[in-house]
Amino acid sequence: MSHTLHTAPSSSTSTSSPTPPSAASVHDDLSLFSVLEDFIKKDYDFGTAYAHLRPVWKTVNSSNIQDELCRQEGKDREDRQKALVGNQIVKPRLRPRRVWDLYSNRVVPSWIMHETIRPISHAWVDENDRMDVRTPINGKQWPAPIPKNTDLNLIRIEMLNLGLEYAWLDVLCLRQKEEGGPMEDLRMEEWRLDVPTIGAVYRFTEVVRYMSGLGQLLSLKDGDLDSDRSWFRCAWTLQEVCHGWGHIIAGDMPDGPLHAKQIGDRDYKTTLLTKFHEKRCSVERKQGHIFGILGDMRERVSTNPVDRVAGLASLLQPDTIPAYHESKTLEDAWMALVNAIHGSMRAHFLCVYPGVGLGCKKWRPTWGQVIGEPLPKDIDVLHVYVWHHDEMDEDFLDGAYIEKGYVQGFGASSGCCSAEGHDRHGKLIIEVPGRIMLHTFKIRATHQLLIPEDTYTLLGNVSEYSGRYWAVGRRLPDQSFEKVSVIMMDSQEEVERLKNLELAKFSDHVVLV
Repeated sequence: MSHTLHTAPSSSTSTSSPTPPSAASVHDDLSLFSVLEDFIKKDYDFGTAYAHLRPVWKTVNSSNIQDELCRQEGKDREDRQKALVGNQIVKPRLRPRRVWDLYSNRVVPSWIMHETIRPISHAWVDENDRMDVRTPINGKQWPAPIPKNTDLNLIRIEMLNLGLEYAWLDVLCLRQKEEGGPMEDLRMEEWRLDVPTIGAVYRFTEVVRYMSGLGQLLSLKDGDLDSDRSWFRCAWTLQEVCHGWGHIIAGDMPDGPLHAKQIGDRDYKTTLLTKFHEKRCSVERKQGHIFGILGDMRERVSTNPVDRVAGLASLLQPDTIPAYHESKTLEDAWMALVNAIHGSMRAHFLCVYPGVGLGCKKWRPTWGQVIGEPLPKDIDVLHVYVWHHDEMDEDFLDGAYIEKGYVQGFGASSGCCSAEGHDRHGKLIIEVPGRIMLHTFKIRATHQLLIPEDTYTLLGNVSEYSGRYWAVGRRLPDQSFEKVSVIMMDSQEEVERLKNLELAKFSDHVVLV
């Protein structure tokens, strides 16, 4: 198709001579002409061209528009190239590749804008209730899977009425699967970077939620909350809860479940309504509560099992994120994620999780254990760090240790087994090196696992409020540490006594197996 730019003819009745254009205005016109020619070569429609020009239209010198667009595009390309190093994403908070410009109604690269992106969270309806739509909104680059009775233009109107300018919606902004399609290789390559960083879009912003399906009115009927298609049961929506920043429920109606009247302190008219509101409150979990997050995830489902691991990445505060691979095994994906999360979070597996890992590492649980075994209660503060050395594939403690302590009271012959949910009480006896002196401390176990009476090495900390939690294990011949279980000091007074007696030493490199 040929494109011709026409100028308006001059009036034949004019008696005055037209003012000759200045050199600057001619230069600006030529520059804008050059930008438009570039858009034509790229086959942009009017909406896409408008979306690209709108953010830079107020550039003081219009001759700089093309330079500015090229500069921003180049910077974004460089950022994405640097973000992925091997199989690790070293920039976990990378901006999304694309956004939905609601003013122009086009999906465009995120580098063209500087405003806040408002993400949309939604439940995916059953495959039989979906249709694949080719839409000019995303340039028809891939079919957007949406509910059969959903209109993307109506969603746009609702978002505009909420005051949004730019939104992120997965079906439009994340390249979707197209079995046998010509762009499947590109999709898999983009997903390596784009899928793990989705969580960053939902952090520190207000999220719009369609809880009954994209573009659907909020409704509630028997079976909805237990369905695998429930918003509360989707693995990916767990990371779409931005704690403390609020949310907007889209599709809400005055007679909908959100406006049901409460009866008494907690209950509603029906059990279903009560359960709905309980679930709504329960997702607002405190950040950093690793076992609560893991417990929430094991109640959720995903089409691809590995997505339950991938959906945890942004929630576990990683320093880096593993690249996404659809075919990865669950245990491999879990190991890669644990290796990437911050040392303070990893330490909870060592000092709070009571069991011994059944995989290649004893100090932390396997994915099978996370999904299938009881998880401990979370603690707010734990000033212990477990770091991972990628090149040596080693995990090591940065914290305190007690080289030798006799743990008593939790063995098979102790006769102190208590009912489930009740703490067991025991003793920790420490001999002062070089002196004939024993110090006895009251300890407890909040679990029912046996700890044979013996002398152990203990790893933990003596800091205020976080010095109660200790891993119990043995030194191996190479001086590495093999975990047996965990105990906690009975009170903060016992921690203070341990600290004042200087019975714990500090190390930044106790290797864990």
